[in-house]
Amino acid sequence: MPRTLTEKIIAAHLVSGEMTPGDAIALRIDQTLTQDATGTMAYLQFEAIGLDRVQAELSVSYVDHNTLQTGFENADDHRYLQSVAAKHGVYFSRPGNGICHQVHLERFGVPGKTLLGSDSHTPTGGGIGMLSIGAGGLDVAAAMAGEPFHLNMPQVIGVRLTGKLTGWASAKDVILELLRRLSVKGGVGKVFEYFGPGVGTLSVPERATITNMGAELGATSSVFPSDDVTRGFLTAQQRPDDWSELLADEGARYAEVIELDLSAIVPMVAQPHMPDEVVPVTELEGLAVDQVCIGSCTNSSLKDLMTVAAILRGRTVHERTSLVISPGSRQVEEMIARNGALADLLAAGARVLEPACGPCIGMGQSPPSGGVSVRTFNRNFIGRSGTADAGIYLTSPEIAAAVAIFGEFIDPSGRIELPSIELPPVFAVDDSMIIAPTQDASGVEVVRGPNIQPLPIRGELPESFEATVLLKVGDNITTDDIMPAGAKILPLRSNIPAISQFVFAGIDPEFASRAEATQPGIVLGGGNYGQGSSREHAALAPMHLGIQAVLAESFARIHKANLVNFGILPLEIAPEGYAALEQGAVLRFEGVRGAVASGQPIPATVLETGATIALTCDLSEREREIVLAGGRLNHIRARHAQ
Repeated sequence: MPRTLTEKIIAAHLVSGEMTPGDAIALRIDQTLTQDATGTMAYLQFEAIGLDRVQAELSVSYVDHNTLQTGFENADDHRYLQSVAAKHGVYFSRPGNGICHQVHLERFGVPGKTLLGSDSHTPTGGGIGMLSIGAGGLDVAAAMAGEPFHLNMPQVIGVRLTGKLTGWASAKDVILELLRRLSVKGGVGKVFEYFGPGVGTLSVPERATITNMGAELGATSSVFPSDDVTRGFLTAQQRPDDWSELLADEGARYAEVIELDLSAIVPMVAQPHMPDEVVPVTELEGLAVDQVCIGSCTNSSLKDLMTVAAILRGRTVHERTSLVISPGSRQVEEMIARNGALADLLAAGARVLEPACGPCIGMGQSPPSGGVSVRTFNRNFIGRSGTADAGIYLTSPEIAAAVAIFGEFIDPSGRIELPSIELPPVFAVDDSMIIAPTQDASGVEVVRGPNIQPLPIRGELPESFEATVLLKVGDNITTDDIMPAGAKILPLRSNIPAISQFVFAGIDPEFASRAEATQPGIVLGGGNYGQGSSREHAALAPMHLGIQAVLAESFARIHKANLVNFGILPLEIAPEGYAALEQGAVLRFEGVRGAVASGQPIPATVLETGATIALTCDLSEREREIVLAGGRLNHIRARHAQ
C-alpha cells in the first residue's frame, strides 16, 4: 500500500503499536537535541537514570537561550552543561555558536532520521526531510537513555503546494496563511506533509521557516520531502553524503489535503496576541512601529539576513524605530560579515546581537510601554516580550525590513524594489565551536554551581484526596502563562524551588504562595491548555507546589505529556463542569488509582454542593502506569530495578 513520507519514516522507526491514527505507538529516536533553558534539567534527569553514556546515535547540547549573563546562574549552567556533555558522550555547541534549530539544520540534520528535542520548534528539521518532534526534557533524557518515544499515531495531513511565491510574499506568509485558516488548535494530533509542484520552488531555509512555525498550529511535526533542493543545501554545508532522496509514494493517501497556491499568497501579519490572528499587511498600513526585531529560529538564515541587508542598503532605519537583528548561527554571522551584508545592516542603523534566541525568549530588547514591536519570530503571546502591554506583530523579514525603514506598517509593493538573492554554492564551515565528546570520560568531573538544585520527585498517586481549585483560567493558556520566561526568571531553570515562585505570576502573582499554603491543589482550564513552548517547567514547578491535577476541556500535546511525566493528573472536564466550578471550590476524589488503572472516568465530588463531576482520564496504558508511579523517572527506575 502506498505510504506518505511521514508514514515511511515512522514505519522505519516503529518499536511498538499499530500505525492507526490515534493509537499509541513508540518510535526509535536517532538524534536528540537540548537547549540550555530546558537542557540543565534534562541532563539532571539523564544523570538520575544512571547510565554512563547516551544511547542515541547523536545527541547535541546547545546553549542559545540563557546567554544573557546578569549573574552567575547562567554561566554556571553553561559550565555544568559542557562538563555533563563531555561525561556522557554529547556534542556541545558553545554559547555564541547559534540557535539550536538553525545549527542542527546546518551541521547535524539527516533526511529520514528521527529527532527529538526539548524545544517545541524542533520540527524545523522537517525542512530537510527529518521527522523532528518537540518534547519535554524528561522525554528527551529518556531518549538519550535509549528509551523509545511514545505518542499517538498522528493523522498525516497533506498540504499540496502549487504555483510560486511572487512579489513580497514569503515562506513566512505560507505558514501564516495556514494559521489563519486552521488556528492554533488546527494541528493537534497531526503531521503536516508538504508535496506538489510548488515544493521545488522553495529553498531549505524557506521550508524550515514553514516547518518551524507548524508548532504554532499545535502539530506534532511538519515535513518536506528530501529532493534535489535538499541535496543542494547539504552539499553547500559540505555534507553531501548525508543526503538521500525521500518522497511520498505515488498514490499515497492523506487524511486530508489542503490546497495552497503559492502564487496567491500575499504578505501577512499575525496581530497580538496569538499567531493565528492573521491579516494581510495592507490592513495595518500606517500603524506606527516602535521596534523591529529580525531573527529567531524561524527567520535568521543566511538568505533571510542577506535579503534584509539588501533592502536596507543605502537606507536608514526610521528615527522613531529601533531595529535589532539576531543571526541564527555563527556560520550566518561570519558569512554576512565577509560578504558585506553586515556592513549594510550596521550602516542602516541596525543593532546586531549575538547568534542566539535573545528577544524571542524575552532575553532583552523588551519594547517600550504600550509599544508596537514587529518581529520575525514565531510567537506573540502576551507578556512574552517582557513588556506586558506591548503589541507584538509577527511577519516576514522582508516586511519587517520595510517597516523599519518607514517606521510604520506598509505594503512595500511598488515602493521598494525587492532584491533578488543568490546564495553561494558552498557555505563557510567552521565547527570549532562544537565540542565533540571524548571517548574516555573517566577523568571528567561534572561541575555544579550553587544554583543547580536537586531534582524534585513526586510519590505515587494517592488512592483518594481532597484538593482545592487554586486558579480558574480560560482557553489557549500557554506555557508562557504557566511558567514565564525572560531575563529575570530563565536563570532559575535549574532551581525548581526558586523558579516555582513565578508560576502563573503574570495572571495571579499570589498563586505560588496560595499553592504552597493549600496542598494539594488543582488548576482549572479551558480548551487547548498548555499550548506553546515545550518547557517542562510548566509541569515540574506546579508539581513542586503541590498541584495534583489539572482539569481542562482539552490539552496541548506536549504539555499533557509533561504533566504525565511529573505525576500530575491531566483530567478532561466537560464545558458544563468547567462552568459549574469556580476558584476556591474543594473537590473530593475517591478510588483514583483504580479508575486511572482501568481507564474509567474519575468522579469528583464538590464538597460545598455535593454535586458530582465526571472527569475523563484519557491516557494510554503506559501513561496510566507513569501517573500511578508518580512520574516517568519513578517508572523508569522501577523497570530497571526489575
